[in-house]
Amino acid sequence: MVVCRMTLMVCKTKRSKIEKKTKWWKLKKEECCEEFRQKLRQALGGQVVLTDDWETTAEVIRETGRKVLGVSSGRRKEDKETWWWNEEVQDSIQRKRLAKKKWDMDRTEENRQEYKELQHRVKREVSKAKQKAYEELYTRLDTREGEKDLYRLARQRDRDGKDVQQVRVIKDRDGRVLTSEESVQRRWKEYFEELMNEENEREKRVEGVNSVEQKVDKIRKDEVRKALKRMKSGKAVGPDDIPVEVWKCLGEAAVEFLASLFNRVL
Repeated sequence: MVVCRMTLMVCKTKRSKIEKKTKWWKLKKEECCEEFRQKLRQALGGQVVLTDDWETTAEVIRETGRKVLGVSSGRRKEDKETWWWNEEVQDSIQRKRLAKKKWDMDRTEENRQEYKELQHRVKREVSKAKQKAYEELYTRLDTREGEKDLYRLARQRDRDGKDVQQVRVIKDRDGRVLTSEESVQRRWKEYFEELMNEENEREKRVEGVNSVEQKVDKIRKDEVRKALKRMKSGKAVGPDDIPVEVWKCLGEAAVEFLASLFNRVL
């Protein structure tokens, strides 16, 4: 037998933080949009028109967005069912966490008793809040709007449960439905062989074509205005970290700036 004394150092694993993002979705509210426009105007020295320099304008927009709208915490969302939490539950949970930290730092009986009492209180408040939330949900389901929500939820769960990688049937060249696994695989093989080996129409070179020199029309403001109206909000941002909500919020100032930028690029 070997006898030894060991000291174990328990290290907490660091959670990988999510990248902090500007809360651009707040621009849906008109008051946030108005405040953003005012702060941006102040950052540009009182000008209503955006500067022609893309790098400067983009940086000012990003900085103003961070100051006015704020940024996300960068913490990973916990995978818990917390949609029914109310303010009382959140306040109790915060007090329980503080009591836990206090007990971890000073392991006295008084701190332990305080933490245990808050644990029981949180359980009671969570149970009450959950029961109340479900009662309101059941009451809503008896209404017309609740019935629509129920059908929407059922359709979503049906889509989520489907195996999108499984192809049960496919048609052959003549339009006949193929159901066996071998025939389906054979048809996919034929399709991709043709797709990857046929010459692309755009790559075909036409000999003896004369180049034509002519002036290209400038991009008009009304074209930019129509394009902005057609673009959907809530989409992921690109490398510049500026969503379409910003340009929609800035209105005509954005139309002027983008039209000038596009024409310089063209």
